[in-house]
Amino acid sequence: MPSKVTLTTLYKMKDKGEKIVALTAYDYPFARMVDESGVHMILVGDSLGMVVQGEQSTLPVSMDEMIYHTRIVSKAAAYAMVIGDMPFMSYQASISEAVANAGRFLKETTATAIKLEGGAAVSKTIKAIAEAGVPVQAHIGLTPQSVHQMGGFRVQRDAERLLADALEVESAGAFSVVLEGIPADIAAKITAALKIPTIGIGAGPDCDGQILVLHDLLGLNDRHVPKFAKQYARLIDTATTAIKQYAREVEKGTFPGKEHCY
Repeated sequence: MPSKVTLTTLYKMKDKGEKIVALTAYDYPFARMVDESGVHMILVGDSLGMVVQGEQSTLPVSMDEMIYHTRIVSKAAAYAMVIGDMPFMSYQASISEAVANAGRFLKETTATAIKLEGGAAVSKTIKAIAEAGVPVQAHIGLTPQSVHQMGGFRVQRDAERLLADALEVESAGAFSVVLEGIPADIAAKITAALKIPTIGIGAGPDCDGQILVLHDLLGLNDRHVPKFAKQYARLIDTATTAIKQYAREVEKGTFPGKEHCY
């Protein structure tokens, strides 16, 4: 396995035009599979609220829950950079609280960086966290923590504002920026304008990298799959079939068999 991915790795990849591969993960077994597959960046997203906890949004996820999941993912990541997602209200109340919570990720999880949502409105917070020695990934466009303010999960089309936000977070010290729910042509212009890498999710093919929610990629949930998410497998079907077979064998008394006994 090559050396662990660092910020320098990502900058070099952007300069060379090499695509950055990113995925979410929330526990040790899946994080290990993702890491061993050569993925460059693992985001422990607050999306866990929806795909792991069964919530309707990311808003209920707590800081302690994010620390817990980020810590166990970090144990599995020998190659990929691990980024912890700052949950709702862990950085909005004050800059000092934001810096303290960002520091918790590095101290308590061995993650490399944190991610937070917002553009120009959080640039001062990004600057303060970065100056405290914590690498920051920004996130603009469709920002799930602002779902109520946006009136739902809506594609963001204000090209002038989005470019301004991207330039602002770069200036504040972000090492990369997630572009979510943005038309491909706008995302391409932002990517060309920035020196830092862009990571797209529903933002077209011209971003410097791509990220998906692991459960969407693997077909592990039966909820609505976003247009931008490609299902590379349907593990929910495989798992359900296996569980039903187990249940039938237990009911019939055919499991455990002699080969499963001591």
